[in-house]
Amino acid sequence: MLETLLNLDTDLLIFINSHHNSFFDGFMSFMSSISVWIPLYVAVAVYFFVKNSLKTSLYILLAFAVVFAISDFGSVHLFKEVFKRLRPCYNPEIVDQLHLLKMPGGHYGFISSHAANGFGFAVLSLLFIKDKIFTIIILLWASTVAFSRVYLGVHYPGDVLFGALWGILDAFLVYYLYKLFVRKK
Repeated sequence: MLETLLNLDTDLLIFINSHHNSFFDGFMSFMSSISVWIPLYVAVAVYFFVKNSLKTSLYILLAFAVVFAISDFGSVHLFKEVFKRLRPCYNPEIVDQLHLLKMPGGHYGFISSHAANGFGFAVLSLLFIKDKIFTIIILLWASTVAFSRVYLGVHYPGDVLFGALWGILDAFLVYYLYKLFVRKK
């Protein structure tokens, strides 16, 4: 059963990665770049400072810092270092079948830190903002970031799926803790 799932994961990766072109190579590289996230982070932070008191805004920003810490630390130390699943771009059995633009730093890919951080940020922000249009846009953004990792051949679809689930879990946990502790003050 596990072998069947891993083969399906590999087949889906190769299928997605094989449908490349120069436009999407650039677009997906752009979406994977952490520097593209900064304007979004700043815009969301400004929103909180405009809509809330300074104290509340600082608590909310602290909640985001905690989500990033949990998502990032967990994706590396609870998953990558434990499962040690090679990224597809470092897997000698399939690397020749991939269209690669740039090699990532770490050799292990389960789970995707990009997906965990992206979905952690997206879900926590939509839990605070509670706007239908914003929810659609932020989830589309997080999904595009996660998909870009598969398109670029640096993660299997399962890596980003479980990374997204990890980020979502982190966001709900932190939001629950925020409601439990901060709202009581």
